[in-house]
Amino acid sequence: MKFGIIGAGMIANFHAKAINAMEDGELHSFYGRRKDAVDELVAEHGGKGYTDLDEFLADPELEIVTIATPSGAHLDPALAAAAAKKHVVCEKPLEVTPERIDQMIAACEENGVTLSGIFNRRFMPAIEAMKNAADQGRFGQLTMCDAYVKWYRDQAYYDSGAWRGTWALDGGGALMNQGIHTIDQLIYAAGDVAAVSATSACLIHENIEVEDTIVAILEFKNGARGVLQASTACWSSTGHPAEVHLCGEKGSAFLVDESFRVWDFEEPQPQDREIKNSLMLDSEGKVGLGANDPSAINFSGHQKNFEDVVDAIQSGRPPKVDGREARRAVALICAIYESAKNGGNRVEVG
Repeated sequence: MKFGIIGAGMIANFHAKAINAMEDGELHSFYGRRKDAVDELVAEHGGKGYTDLDEFLADPELEIVTIATPSGAHLDPALAAAAAKKHVVCEKPLEVTPERIDQMIAACEENGVTLSGIFNRRFMPAIEAMKNAADQGRFGQLTMCDAYVKWYRDQAYYDSGAWRGTWALDGGGALMNQGIHTIDQLIYAAGDVAAVSATSACLIHENIEVEDTIVAILEFKNGARGVLQASTACWSSTGHPAEVHLCGEKGSAFLVDESFRVWDFEEPQPQDREIKNSLMLDSEGKVGLGANDPSAINFSGHQKNFEDVVDAIQSGRPPKVDGREARRAVALICAIYESAKNGGNRVEVG
């Protein structure tokens, strides 16, 4: 299927690499406001270049649009693509509020096109193993379910774009921009959160509206409790890995980026041997994926995300990360922000 990319920055370049690596996808075109940026992408990756959105969407060969604009600028191109009967794949977060996401979902449903968010970390074998264990009841009653994202972004990162660090276009800071992948993994495996209490601060960065450090206490619908920590103010020479911990009365699993530090259950099963052979941390551990440098993230997860969308369209099923799935993490994040802005008051997740 033929893909077109809306956006002409670093993320658009990332999408292009992932699409060109697919067997069942073709990079067809780019749209961006700046002709020089679009021409640069076309020269590197191939395809057509457009600076007029209507012309881009009117191309009859174009089938799937990926959106790589700033977070708070996803809604309008998504609505335009849906109206043009193009399938939509949108970078995380799908949008910066649940209400804006609801508009995207409604528009795609009304026009009979697929909507998918990009949560590339969902396509790692380790998170699938963790979710399968939870679905099979191997943890028993879940008791503690936690997420930790202790990353670093220097001041130059926020200064590199006027939209960075703004509520309107970034939608938040360390939580909405960097922590959202790990939050999605947590609720994908452990289930939805019922209520939160949170506190946040901007401790080391200047001239941004949003937090660089945030902590939340989580109350899950299944009764478990948890802690969420996210920061872009935790310096490290290599970058700290993101972690998801699930503990219950019958088992514990600690996911560290793509591997497990702990995989331990009261009742062993045959698949545990393969998991311990292939998905455990080595003795030296690993540096954090994208923890210090977002451009260093491997595009293989995006490729799998895109391939899932193509298969979903061709087979008539919902994609693994459809609009409602992508909405879950944003609803939780917005509840955490509401609590933090109101002195840590308990807020129910909508």
